[in-house]
Amino acid sequence: MKLSAELKALEGRLGYSFNRPDLLRRAVTHSSMSGPGREDNQRLEFLGDRVLGLVMAEALLDEDRQASEGTLAPRFNALVRKEACADVAREIDLGAALKLGRSEQMSGGRRKMALLGDAMEAVIAAVYLDGGFDEARAFVLRHWGQRIDTVEDDAKDPKTALQEWAQARGHQPPRYVLAERTGPDHAPVFTIRAELGTGQSAQATAGNKRQAEQAAAKALLEQLG
Repeated sequence: MKLSAELKALEGRLGYSFNRPDLLRRAVTHSSMSGPGREDNQRLEFLGDRVLGLVMAEALLDEDRQASEGTLAPRFNALVRKEACADVAREIDLGAALKLGRSEQMSGGRRKMALLGDAMEAVIAAVYLDGGFDEARAFVLRHWGQRIDTVEDDAKDPKTALQEWAQARGHQPPRYVLAERTGPDHAPVFTIRAELGTGQSAQATAGNKRQAEQAAAKALLEQLG
């Protein structure tokens, strides 16, 4: 069965042409759309997570041949965590091609970090099953390349980095205050303000509190220099 025009366009953004189109179709099918004769992407997500991990472990070892395990581990975590996968998914507009049930569409599923991250892992697995490990490695390195080069900047999540900054200077831990909540119940938007005891603060907006807190912490760290 040939791919739809929508999925052919996604192939172009992925930079990979599938010999087995059914794998890509399954990779973009959320569990809210699964049913008789329609497999969802959960099993592919499980496999893709492992493929991504192996590719990243190899890449980090090649990138820095002197680094210790203690140095490599946070870099690895930064590259494979769900937020990184979701960022790559957004760059290739994977959300536009997702097959979602009505409830997920109504709740903004195409923008959800966890859903995008899962789908990105499923796509990696689809490439692996379709073309083998070499193709999967090339695919991951193509889309994660810049992140590997700059991973040291992202190796520690912003909330942890901000807390350590405050502790090192004898300050109280930062506070995260809900400044505003907007949007309907099925697709809320949160604005969170990160505050230090010194009076310095920064705020950010995201579709869930955790993302907004991380973004606010990052903004405050940038402000602090």
